Amino acid sequence: MAGYIGRFAPSPTGPLHAGSLVAALASYLDAKANGGLWHVRMEDTDSQRCVPGADGHILKQLRACGLQWDGPVCWQSTRSDAYQARLAELRNANRAYACSCTRQDIERALQGEPKPRARHQERVYPGTCRAGLAGRAPRAVRLLCRELDGSDVNISWSDRRLGQQHQNVSQAVGDFVLWRADGQWAYQMAVVVDDAAMGLTHVVRGADLADNTPRQIYLQRQLGLATPHYMHTPLIVGPDGRKLSKQHGAPAIDTLRPLETLREAGRALGIYPTTDQLDSWLAQACAQWSARWVA
Repeated sequence: MAGYIGRFAPSPTGPLHAGSLVAALASYLDAKANGGLWHVRMEDTDSQRCVPGADGHILKQLRACGLQWDGPVCWQSTRSDAYQARLAELRNANRAYACSCTRQDIERALQGEPKPRARHQERVYPGTCRAGLAGRAPRAVRLLCRELDGSDVNISWSDRRLGQQHQNVSQAVGDFVLWRADGQWAYQMAVVVDDAAMGLTHVVRGADLADNTPRQIYLQRQLGLATPHYMHTPLIVGPDGRKLSKQHGAPAIDTLRPLETLREAGRALGIYPTTDQLDSWLAQACAQWSARWVA
């Protein structure tokens, strides 16, 4: 596909594990099967969680598996000025506002309301600070999740693997955070601004991030940015049924046996090359991917 631009965007909180390699391989194969570019972006805005040296280790792991990126690596920690400029646009348009609420404030405001599903991790914000801070210091800036006529924000999109999707963002998420007073940029803000700056046409990532997509589409629309095509790949789970993650002690991939490591990731994606050479394995994997997924 002419003009295809994709990416892999790990958080450098530790080395790649089996689950993150599946996401890397899927995004790589989709880009290369479509004759496109594949970029790498380090999502290192959360300095408290990032592990020194993990970014360099991740790049070495990708190279060992034959997954070579195009162009320079992007580090989100260098992009604060771009996020600030976009945030100013939203505030000037009255689409974002300062919020002084603590989690305890939100809990008190929602007493008696049903608890959200676990995937949200936080309560749906009740809009307490939309009318102003009442003299309190700001703790964050939130995006107003209301249409111009005051109605709920409803986002529908078609996922290339999951099919047609829909979410009422106002009811499921509420006004979500873009920036925190401690200087931390929220994931949604950084991802949307950087995906646009990189000119991405396609985003291929793990299914655990599918729930972020409607928020990102809504933010893209508020900023006048294009929406890429999305595809969310299967998750790798551990013996306890939970998604493999660094936080739960998932081991690093074995780069001393890169072909076996890639084979394991390929099986999770329904890719079964038969060659014993790394380069030809990736070439066969691209051909098999192209036969299954047309961008």
